[in-house]
Amino acid sequence: MLIHPISPQLRTFARQMRSHMTPEERHLWFDMLRPYPLHIRRQVILGNHIVDFCCEKARLIIEIDGSQHYEPEKKRKDLERTKELENLGYQVLRFSNRDIHQHFDAVGEMIHQTIQRRLPKKKG
Repeated sequence: MLIHPISPQLRTFARQMRSHMTPEERHLWFDMLRPYPLHIRRQVILGNHIVDFCCEKARLIIEIDGSQHYEPEKKRKDLERTKELENLGYQVLRFSNRDIHQHFDAVGEMIHQTIQRRLPKKKG
């Protein structure tokens, strides 16, 4: 896999995004992902994209989508982005802000089950 240098602008933007998480990202991060037993990072640069959350060990990306993600052009771009990330070997889980507010436990369970399913199988 060819690795491209990360632009300083992308690094700066990712750092700003970590400092200014949405309430939904903050809720998921502090109440589930940060204390999760496997290492999960936030606002991770992958290729030319910044993903909300990433569990490298399970090759899983978690995205929280606000209302702007449901506009036709944004939906098309998100689909392209998802395909690019899947081509890098990741699975992408997308949740809406509403999912975080109304179904937080179910979101957490889906993330946990997906991580467990995607972890490399132990030999022996």
